[in-house]
Amino acid sequence: MTELDDLTRAYVDNCTVAGVVTLVARGDDVEVGVVGSHDVEGHTPMARDSIFRIASTTKPIMAAAVLLLVDDGRIALDDPIAKWLPELATPSVVRTPTGPLDDVVPAARPITVFDVLTSRAGWGFPATDMTEPAIQALFEEGQQKHGRDPQFVSPPDEWLAALAGVPMLCQPGEAYLYNTCSNIQGVLVARVSGQSLPDFMAERLFEPLGMVDTGFVVPPGKLDRFTSYYQAGPDGLELVDAPDGQWSTLPAFPSGAGGLASTADDWLAFARLLLVGGSVGSTAGSRQLLSPESVRLMTTDHLTGAQRDTSLLFLEGQGWGFGGSVDVARIDPWNVPGRYGWVGGTGTAAHLTPSTGTVTILLSQLAATTPAQPPLITDFWTYAARV
Repeated sequence: MTELDDLTRAYVDNCTVAGVVTLVARGDDVEVGVVGSHDVEGHTPMARDSIFRIASTTKPIMAAAVLLLVDDGRIALDDPIAKWLPELATPSVVRTPTGPLDDVVPAARPITVFDVLTSRAGWGFPATDMTEPAIQALFEEGQQKHGRDPQFVSPPDEWLAALAGVPMLCQPGEAYLYNTCSNIQGVLVARVSGQSLPDFMAERLFEPLGMVDTGFVVPPGKLDRFTSYYQAGPDGLELVDAPDGQWSTLPAFPSGAGGLASTADDWLAFARLLLVGGSVGSTAGSRQLLSPESVRLMTTDHLTGAQRDTSLLFLEGQGWGFGGSVDVARIDPWNVPGRYGWVGGTGTAAHLTPSTGTVTILLSQLAATTPAQPPLITDFWTYAARV
């Protein structure tokens, strides 16, 4: 029994979660905690290589895929996305956030790749009342389903056409809005590359990094390692998705916002790519997968102070890089300025800290009911910041 096991055991014993895999790495020193099982009945013990729906901890990986194309010279950060996504060439913006959908003005300028990478394109969820008409229109287009119900989202071309009919909440570059931009990134990568998003990410990221268990579908031969997914009910944990459920077949819309399944060691391989400045392989045979400049931009806060202040519901005072948050100076016991990563609505969290070379990963399978982080995750962060 490790100290990490001791930390999470109470949450399994009181049935907060069925099982947890935790990992804290500092260079080659890797501490792993494995507690509980894949299912509440305890039929399948949790293991280090158990596979989880990682939900929004997909977002940093998605941003890296966009940057591969930037480094290839096939797109540039200041390029208008309309070059590849003509459906979004002439977006409209609601005149006021609470106004009706037909009271709009034209976008002041084109949406750029940089806007999409920083989640400031104009579509997404704000830290305000979710009943606003423009936000409800996003929900109607399946925006909330990608990381939890992937089989209920339209194919990319249909989804993008529907999104084009929803007015933006803000002008491009004006405000951080959560989630939608990562899905736009996925469609952008597929169109620029001429490949499906799963094929591109497998060829350009997962295979070079040895992320052998990461993808938008869990094949039959791995379902015995795939965890069940639960929500909290009045009488305990209630099954939402079984191993042979929604991730057993490839969805029509592979979501860059939350569609991946993965393992702790696969996300660790991705984190180490960023920690070493984008290179992969041994010292003798290494090659540059991402440029150091792309890694720097990815892990740098791009929000203004005002944008952070108006995004407290999701960011809780943190900044935002490309696809993930960046810790800024705060007093939380787990806060380490410069820490980069994100959390997922299925009970996942994955971060790296460039200044210390530390990687922290927690994987469970419990549906979040609020953007605020549950005690299981904050307790894990506090432990990782202390040791």
